[in-house]
Amino acid sequence: MSDRDKYGNYVNDKGVTIKINTDKNGKDHISFYDGPVDGDHSAVHVNVNYDDGGSWTSKTHGSEHSDSDPGSGGCFLTSACMNAMSESFDDNCHELQILRWFRDNHVDKEDIEYYYKVAPSIVNHINAQDDCRDIYVDIYNTVIKPCVEAIEAGKYESAYDTYRGAVKKLEADYLK
Repeated sequence: MSDRDKYGNYVNDKGVTIKINTDKNGKDHISFYDGPVDGDHSAVHVNVNYDDGGSWTSKTHGSEHSDSDPGSGGCFLTSACMNAMSESFDDNCHELQILRWFRDNHVDKEDIEYYYKVAPSIVNHINAQDDCRDIYVDIYNTVIKPCVEAIEAGKYESAYDTYRGAVKKLEADYLK
């Protein structure tokens, strides 16, 4: 038997909250929380994309997750760009889905680990700049957009080299 929380989400007899919603772009999401959605919790988020035959992506986070965490399955720089241009993008936008797929299918484990090590600090340093929105728009136009276009064209090596080079340059510009 399920009850509902104050937001109308289902809560099962083990205290798991199940939230089902559709975002502003018409994408469906199902989330499972081990506690209240507005309190400390761990969660699994499943995002469904009907445009390409019903594919789905998922991400998890522990109880340390907060609204300030980029929280996009590790796409820190892309998420920061999308947040800076939030009038056009959200956490499940096309660019993030493409780059997450690319990361999961074509990026070396060592490069992913390195990225997770430096990217949050790069984002923090960019956020401290007065012109951070302009910086993110530039990163979007010179890195993210060309990488997504290369991936969609099957030019995986080019996308990989572009993104890896951009991370190294941003690291040199903001962390050294």
